[in-house]
Amino acid sequence: MAKAKAAPAASSGGKSAKKKKWSKGKVKDKAVHAVSLDKTIYDRILKEVPTFKFISQSILIERLKINGSLARVAIRHLEREKLIKPIVHHSAQLIYTRTTSSD
Repeated sequence: MAKAKAAPAASSGGKSAKKKKWSKGKVKDKAVHAVSLDKTIYDRILKEVPTFKFISQSILIERLKINGSLARVAIRHLEREKLIKPIVHHSAQLIYTRTTSSD
């Protein structure tokens, strides 16, 4: 009885066949974003951001290479200065657009 069970396992060759090699996965490089606001970044924010059609925290992080807290502060500052206007105020994502001359 014991020999009957052992015989099929040996003939299947499951363990002796080549094992699947799992890839390690792609590792994304760590982003090096600015964490403090200096004159050059501030000037870029005032010059470039009001020209964007769609403005959000994610867009500022991606295009200006600043971290999230700086992006939020920049958006609040631009809104106070009336350079951008809000579209959607959700708790997680604030979406703005540029102000037009007719506003």
